[in-house]
Amino acid sequence: MRRRRFLAGSVGVAGLSGCVGSPADGFGGESAETYRNPVFGRVFPDPSAVRAADGTFYAYGTEEDGERFRRVPIVESTDLVNWTRVGEAFEEKPDWRDGAYLWAPDAVRMNGRYYLYYSYADWGDENPGIGVATSDDPAGPFTDRGKLFRGDEIGVENSIDPMVFLRDGTPYLFWGSRRGIYAIRLRSDGVETAGEKTHVAGDHYEAAYVVERDGRYYLFVSTGTCCEGTSSTYRVRVGRSDSLLGAYVDAEGNDLREAKGPVVVEGGNGFVGPGHNAVVTDDAGDDWMLYHAYEEGEGYVAETPRRVLMLDRIDWSDGWPTVEGRTPSREAQVPEID
Repeated sequence: MRRRRFLAGSVGVAGLSGCVGSPADGFGGESAETYRNPVFGRVFPDPSAVRAADGTFYAYGTEEDGERFRRVPIVESTDLVNWTRVGEAFEEKPDWRDGAYLWAPDAVRMNGRYYLYYSYADWGDENPGIGVATSDDPAGPFTDRGKLFRGDEIGVENSIDPMVFLRDGTPYLFWGSRRGIYAIRLRSDGVETAGEKTHVAGDHYEAAYVVERDGRYYLFVSTGTCCEGTSSTYRVRVGRSDSLLGAYVDAEGNDLREAKGPVVVEGGNGFVGPGHNAVVTDDAGDDWMLYHAYEEGEGYVAETPRRVLMLDRIDWSDGWPTVEGRTPSREAQVPEID
């Protein structure tokens, strides 16, 4: 994802459910049965999430350089509503390139460990790349396993925004930004590619995220401008397929390599530019989107786009996902977590 400045800018505290939050923080709920967005009221762009073996959720965001430098910030929650900082993914930046930033990570639990795939890029980078790190603890620190590939090696410009989907234990990487979305199988150890890449969506998109539901695969993608403060036009669209590697199509059967899929969530209700989502499932089987957005009137922290962490339940209707009203919620029912 290309960003004006993509780094976060302030110390965070957790969102509060069951009490009224500080207006300055922008989180908190009206009752124990509801929560209010944002669920983490500090800058936390490009979130991904994983659920640990003990049921705790961990979210990972783009690198920060605000009041305290964080090489991929990590927050944790037991209920998807109250989030607390637990640290950063890396003690030192990976050494396989210089002068770059850690963008848009994606975490996955496999092979009994936690894998973190990350974009390694600079603003306007002509040859960004994707790396991978591993840890026994989802709170980190992660040990870098090195470069997966750079754009010129894989033949995909702007090779950023990784996401790994496990199909029957086999990892597949989805990635790309504004130069097409691609997918490729990874080796079982997750640190090298295997096979050939497949083109799955067009140049409108970035921030791919795949889920499987009722035998079909759904490709969530973000489109529009991400990083222009409250002038941003970001939104999430979706396509679906009977096959993991596509073709992904819209509701009329048009291929996402050419067409634009239906909107899942777009700006409204006091929020602007929602996008770059992950999907998690609560203990009732409901799916929830974690994503970032701007609050109206609060586009920047100094030079940094102020994108905060949002949560909304996904409604499935006629085989298609959407957020209620296609806009972020201000207040909603809490997820069901045992």
